[in-house]
Amino acid sequence: MNIVEYTEFLVKELVSDPDSVKVECFESDEDTKIIEIIVPNSDMKNIIGKNGKNASALRTIIQAFAYVKGLKKIKINIDAY
Repeated sequence: MNIVEYTEFLVKELVSDPDSVKVECFESDEDTKIIEIIVPNSDMKNIIGKNGKNASALRTIIQAFAYVKGLKKIKINIDAY
């Protein structure tokens, strides 16, 4: 399982319509990867959580996964459409 599949798995468990979730990975430079999480505006509250706790937990878990897989730096962007 790569980091995109893992992130998709985590995010799809939090939203009401899992098919509407989109996760993409971009290379920022040679050490940094950017993970872009895009969800419907109606599900944004589930991803962010109260006081941003869900978003913070997602970032922590995804960064831990990246560390185990040997990836140097991960940036995570969460956006809605």
